[in-house]
Amino acid sequence: MTLALLVAGMASCESLQLGDDGLSKAPETSGATLDTLFRTVKDSDKVLASAYYYLPYGLISDFDSKMGKDIVESITDHFVSNKHTEGDGPNDLYYTGALGPNISGDAAGGEAYRFGSEKDYTAIRYGWYYLENADKIPDANPTELARKKAEAKMCIAIAYANMFRYIGGVPLIDHSIQTDEEMNFPRNTFAETVEFIVKLCDEAAQDLPWRVSEVEDGRMTKAAAIGLKLRVLCFAASPTFNSDTPWHPDAADWDNMGKYVRYGQHYDKSLWDRAKAAADEFMTGLAGGGWYALVQATPTGVDAAGNKFTTPRDYRLAYRDAYNKRGTTESIISIRKSNSSSYHNKNLDLQDDFGCGATLNWVNKFPYADGTPFPEDFDWEHPSAGGPDRYPFFKPDPNGQHKVDNKDTFTETRDPRLYENVCVPGDLWKNGNVGPTYVNAKSPNFQDGNTGFLQMKFIMQQEADRNTPPHWCMMRYAEVLLNAAEAYNESNGGPDDKAYAWVNAVRARVGLPALAEGMSKEEFRNALILERELEFGFEEVRWFDMVRWGLKDAFTTKLKALEVTGNKQTNATSFTFFVKDAYPPRSWYNDFDTKWYLSPIPAVEINKGYGMTQNPGWN
Repeated sequence: MTLALLVAGMASCESLQLGDDGLSKAPETSGATLDTLFRTVKDSDKVLASAYYYLPYGLISDFDSKMGKDIVESITDHFVSNKHTEGDGPNDLYYTGALGPNISGDAAGGEAYRFGSEKDYTAIRYGWYYLENADKIPDANPTELARKKAEAKMCIAIAYANMFRYIGGVPLIDHSIQTDEEMNFPRNTFAETVEFIVKLCDEAAQDLPWRVSEVEDGRMTKAAAIGLKLRVLCFAASPTFNSDTPWHPDAADWDNMGKYVRYGQHYDKSLWDRAKAAADEFMTGLAGGGWYALVQATPTGVDAAGNKFTTPRDYRLAYRDAYNKRGTTESIISIRKSNSSSYHNKNLDLQDDFGCGATLNWVNKFPYADGTPFPEDFDWEHPSAGGPDRYPFFKPDPNGQHKVDNKDTFTETRDPRLYENVCVPGDLWKNGNVGPTYVNAKSPNFQDGNTGFLQMKFIMQQEADRNTPPHWCMMRYAEVLLNAAEAYNESNGGPDDKAYAWVNAVRARVGLPALAEGMSKEEFRNALILERELEFGFEEVRWFDMVRWGLKDAFTTKLKALEVTGNKQTNATSFTFFVKDAYPPRSWYNDFDTKWYLSPIPAVEINKGYGMTQNPGWN
């Protein structure tokens, strides 16, 4: 039986808000009762499907108003938004430093995470309803029922893990709330929240299959349970939350605030040991169950002797399938809201209607295709000075696969992931035309405030590239590999052969050479953080890496842009460049406070009196 991942025949419930009457209302508005919902397997599946449906989603859609329909990447050092519409989170709350606990009106919802107003507690609620009532289902197959209960536990764990990374310790609801129940849910500590999520993952893993069949694609697996546990343990063990030094002065008050936002009062290496054990658990499962692997390129190039070779575009398309295509060997956790290929049109609208774009700071971090670092002091006034192989984006090549107007052919000179994350000057974008990254572009027009680059990931190059059922690949196998390498490096005091092999596998998938041998723990850590920047653009990874590693420079370094001018207005392929400051500036440049590591708790939630408290620096 294939579990439908969208609610069918059941009206969705209102968003759960702790402390409100809504917390104790029935989860359905169609008039159905618990007895009727669990009368048949088919009806009960609707409850479980609702838990799936309300899981967090990372792409702009009507599912929620996160960031005011903007993207989390806009508040990292990777991307700048110039949306400037009422309620836009990056411009109204983050760049100006105006975010706080008293946001209301149109601005409410512009936060990266607004505790009490997101969908996480709704998913949690449906999960507990299923767990507490599934045994009522007549004639349910015991093995299948155990599996579905495990799926419900995973939905709860994912919702809490999402909350945890933005908030720290949160009230842990371990049952469905009854109408006559006292609304008293004190905030749990950071450590308790970690252990709660890990316990759910461990329990779920016992009754989940390692992988699913094609017709069941999208359902939770044992690999997802262990992968999520590894992610959460790495986050908790990271320096911001696992240190002798509090990450914010307010966090030094252990009893009143610190215990909610730090794992302990002193560095605890055993946290990294636990993460390493989770990595081993995943790899043991992989050895026995197989299936999961990085999506690899299919060679299409043919040399003069008739031998096939892998082109830069082959690498790029393999990377594209890894994040974009459902059902690949790389997809660990896949969240679906719709099968319509138009569901993500709001991502296109952000780039079409506003001057948004990737920063030069990020673009400069992508190495050349041979692995040589791109120079920070690149001579943008003379971009051809280093010879064709050192052109910043493309080199003329009569055999190149990159074509403009079906006559100009070029070959990419940089890490293939650059082109799939970012539309660079001269690349085809969205509709098969050269992207309007240059100031004199026409049809489509250049948007003021553009950084000289556009988002490419999830938008891609042609309409046909988006003509597939969308999903949010919340976790890819590539992340598991890099998380495992991180855990090994930190637990062992430096990288071993396994840690190198896992990172090098991610690099080899796009044709990059292996990392240099003999790195120290700190050197390998920095290389790993960079690899995550190159691999996971627009996948809601960079923000949490900035937070958990305490990357203050990523917040405070001034962001740069390229002013790009084309030698013609339509489909320009050669340009002049001028480095300038990205607009708008951010208050963080001169006035950064580590309070930004965790989101403020809305005052309206604290005032409900059920037990939530404020995060450091936001009083």
